Amino acid sequence: MIKAGIIGGSGYTGGELIRILLNHPQTEIDFVYSTTRAGKPISSAHQDLLGQTDLKFSGKINSKVDVVFLCLGHGNSTSFLNENQFSASTKIIDLSNDFRLQADSIFNGKRFIYGLPELNKSAIKAADAIANPGCFATAIQLALLPLSKAGLLNNEVHINAVTGSTGAGVGLSATSHFSWRNNNVSWYKPFTHQHLGEIGESLGSFGNSVGKLFFMPNRGNFTRGILATAYTKYEGSLEEAKALYQDFYKDAVFTHLSDEELHLKQVVNTNQCHIHLHKHEDLLLVTSAIDNLLKGASGQAVQNMNLMFGFPETEGLLLKAGVF
Repeated sequence: MIKAGIIGGSGYTGGELIRILLNHPQTEIDFVYSTTRAGKPISSAHQDLLGQTDLKFSGKINSKVDVVFLCLGHGNSTSFLNENQFSASTKIIDLSNDFRLQADSIFNGKRFIYGLPELNKSAIKAADAIANPGCFATAIQLALLPLSKAGLLNNEVHINAVTGSTGAGVGLSATSHFSWRNNNVSWYKPFTHQHLGEIGESLGSFGNSVGKLFFMPNRGNFTRGILATAYTKYEGSLEEAKALYQDFYKDAVFTHLSDEELHLKQVVNTNQCHIHLHKHEDLLLVTSAIDNLLKGASGQAVQNMNLMFGFPETEGLLLKAGVF
């Protein structure tokens, strides 16, 4: 058993981590730190955990836990780690965007490995610190990495992806209120989304040229999940493309190629990524679907933890989708 700490446990990603780790056979939650809810039951923020745990939010940290998850807002992990020291043996998994880019990956003597298992599994296994990928970034990279590795991503790539309201976090904003989000859809941050930086670095990691990415993110009128579509020029056959993807993901336990068209309910409440390929004239359309809070955040964080500690990669993550 390893002991885990969670920093910022009252939000969506913190809640998902608690739910997974409570049922993880190799992990015990040592503390869940919160500055606003210290002393209150975990179930006061996550009501579905009533009767599942007696844990309370803590106003203190244990600096000697085996692993700590940082579920803080973007920019806050850096300041937290400057103010709070953990033991040299404590592994850190950060769910913000503070350390994802190569330029930001070394901090206080630790090197943060980009935590996309389908790309960096060997490095993750040896890592002391992980920068967990963004949710859009996970869906888009898994859709395009096989093409990039094969040197087939030379032309423009047009990407459209829609995410659920939980992607905006637990805090309220004008576009997260039920009355605005329900029966509504809209785009935001066109062509400038912050995840483009990490996507570009990963796609470029094979040394092949990568065409310009045009990314249009959208807000959907549902709570969980991301459905992403990307298309680019491709001269090969559909069968050749499928063989390329199957080979790239042959050892990936959570990423699977589907012969059928995708829908979100296949992956919501799971750590799965499903991918579908479609050929139209000289274009290849790649569709990917994930749960933004699991494969796009907390599930992938636990997948990284499993790799770091030598546990089975699927430990605690064999979750069931609800398709009805």
